[in-house]
Amino acid sequence: MDGLAAFALAAKAACYVGDGAKARASRIGAHDLTFASGDWAYRDSYFGGTDFLGQEVVWHRSRPVWAMNYHGFIHRDDLMTGADGGRVIKAALSAMYAEGRFLGGFRFRLGPFAYQDDNQGDVLRFDGVETIRVDGIKAYRLLYHGGLIRV
Repeated sequence: MDGLAAFALAAKAACYVGDGAKARASRIGAHDLTFASGDWAYRDSYFGGTDFLGQEVVWHRSRPVWAMNYHGFIHRDDLMTGADGGRVIKAALSAMYAEGRFLGGFRFRLGPFAYQDDNQGDVLRFDGVETIRVDGIKAYRLLYHGGLIRV
């Protein structure tokens, strides 16, 4: 899938991290963000806020070709708020995307918050975990997995 990784990176940067335009909810109670370029289209659809669950899908010529599921939650709301988490995640992901990638092996610090993303695999098939620690204590965790969709 030539172009898949580059398109997914552009879509991720434009949507959640880039405060992209919200789309009509695809499911009751969902928050949806979309992005399209040429033959490619992307939708990130999630539920919740402080604790959340979602799915990103990429289509090529109207056929689903790639997806990622994720679930994130605050472990210690005495150490960080959902707003803190969103601010740290957006800053960390912006820095990672600036390196031209969107999968793990990444560490980032913003004030007292230490962000870490580790994964196994590559864009074709992967799973990983994203954490934020405050003074060494895990305050946030997100699990994710995804890869190619083949029919």
